[in-house]
Amino acid sequence: MGDVAMLIPVLEIVHATYPRLKISVLTKPFFSHLFAHLDFVNIYVAEVKGKHKGVAGLFKLSSELPDDIDAVADVHNVLRSKILRKFFALKGMKIKKINKGRKEKKELTKLKTKKIHPLKSSHQRYADVFEKLGFPINLKRKLEAKKLEIGNSIKTGLGIEAEKKYIGFAPFAAHHPKAYPKEKSKKLIELIIEQTNIQLLLFGGGKDEVNALHQLKGKHNQVQVVAGKFDFKAELALISNLKLMISMDSGNGHLAAMFQVPVITIWGATHPFAGFAPFGQLKENQFLPDLNQYPLLPTSIYGKKEVKGYENLMHSIDEQAIVNRIKTIILEK
Repeated sequence: MGDVAMLIPVLEIVHATYPRLKISVLTKPFFSHLFAHLDFVNIYVAEVKGKHKGVAGLFKLSSELPDDIDAVADVHNVLRSKILRKFFALKGMKIKKINKGRKEKKELTKLKTKKIHPLKSSHQRYADVFEKLGFPINLKRKLEAKKLEIGNSIKTGLGIEAEKKYIGFAPFAAHHPKAYPKEKSKKLIELIIEQTNIQLLLFGGGKDEVNALHQLKGKHNQVQVVAGKFDFKAELALISNLKLMISMDSGNGHLAAMFQVPVITIWGATHPFAGFAPFGQLKENQFLPDLNQYPLLPTSIYGKKEVKGYENLMHSIDEQAIVNRIKTIILEK
């Protein structure tokens, strides 16, 4: 989901730079929600577990798409999109694909003491595909923040008050080496809600995460669990209206960034130099473990790899430093 969310600001800049360009997006049903607020995008859904399953299904999908497509930007470059490219090529379409930089990412995560350097961001890799098609863009172009309308169900369910400052916190990630420890999350929550006029909203997914979030909430009235209460569309609307999102290296940070919401990212086994930092976020918003104490970082691109002796790397990130940055962002907002 994070990879898809990172595409949103790139598409917005493409549209702003080339307003006459007709843009269509082919994606899975669930991810179509991420593009729904982009009125310049036509959305086509790939039902890869249904009628578009397998090679025959992908051929059917290619035939269902409009014939007036002039060029294809493959920003995923996986088996399914490779097969689709073959079918698109038969129609004479111009096709360019993303270079994911797998070799240099592998080098960045080797388990050896190293001098790390920033790789090309995923946003720039997406932009490169459009440049190959003849549509270069400047990713530094400023985008307007988009706030989606919050429905009455959210306002009632959370007791939304206009004078409150709402901050999101998503302490979980798909893999343990980049999830924030429970005791650290508790401490961070306590420090945040000491601030005036703050309401902290906890985000996550799945039954286990929802239960864990309720444990983190405890009896704090200034903390509410969003996970499990609303559908994804409603959560996106809520995220777009936040003053700030605090996230691990995970999808929630990218969802907030696509609405130009400030994002503080707490990194574990991964690192922003791999190119997955949320769009448009300052260096000051990135909180990393102590690299002197953990010199092999980053040890993983996606956080799957667990390294002996690095189990407690996130304990080296100071909660008070995070809160100090939160104060600065809230004052700026």
